[in-house]
Amino acid sequence: MSHQYTADYDAYAGKSAETRHLKPGELSTGTTIMAVQFDGGVVLCADSRVSTGSYVANRASDKIAQLHDHIWCCRSGSAADTQALTDYVRHFLSQLAVETGRLPEVKVAAHLMRRLCYQNKDNLMAGVIVGGWDPVCGGTVYNIPVGGACIPMPFALGGSGSTYIYGLVDAEYRENMTKDEALALVRKAVAHAMARDGSSGGIIRTLVATEEGNVRDYVSGNMLPYGPAGW
Repeated sequence: MSHQYTADYDAYAGKSAETRHLKPGELSTGTTIMAVQFDGGVVLCADSRVSTGSYVANRASDKIAQLHDHIWCCRSGSAADTQALTDYVRHFLSQLAVETGRLPEVKVAAHLMRRLCYQNKDNLMAGVIVGGWDPVCGGTVYNIPVGGACIPMPFALGGSGSTYIYGLVDAEYRENMTKDEALALVRKAVAHAMARDGSSGGIIRTLVATEEGNVRDYVSGNMLPYGPAGW
């Protein structure tokens, strides 16, 4: 075994793919967030675990933040960065609604978030899903990953737990789902991610945004639709 190979092996020993490239003193954070369009609105979903490395800092946090009356976002990455971003976008949307006298569109909120993320991409660690309902486009979902892209999608996944469930969601998702079908899908998918990702856990929070209003709900940790083998 060469000296270079030994050095590389030692650098990776005991570290996951998620943590091996962190800088000295930098902590890994993780989560699972998801949003799905349905006929008439959007369902947003997130776990509730906030982790700093291997330490669970908060087991019941709320990662679904309101940006305007019918517009919400799911936050992943640095809690401080994403909280600051949502505060800025909430302020800008409130100003826009007062100046125009009408509800802002979801795509406006998404592009405001995208602009802030892209212009500060060297200083932020933030992956965001913006979703909601507006009178122009109905229910829409935008994925804004780390770096500041903005991608409209029928469903979006984010966070460290999302890598475990892409295949499941690809197989289960279909167009023009009902609200109940969308809720069942997000709860099933996030429960699977929580079972496999050590940085995701706690309870499952859901938010349904429609023209009629917003409905929050949660699934407690002992009532999850899926758990690891042996539960």
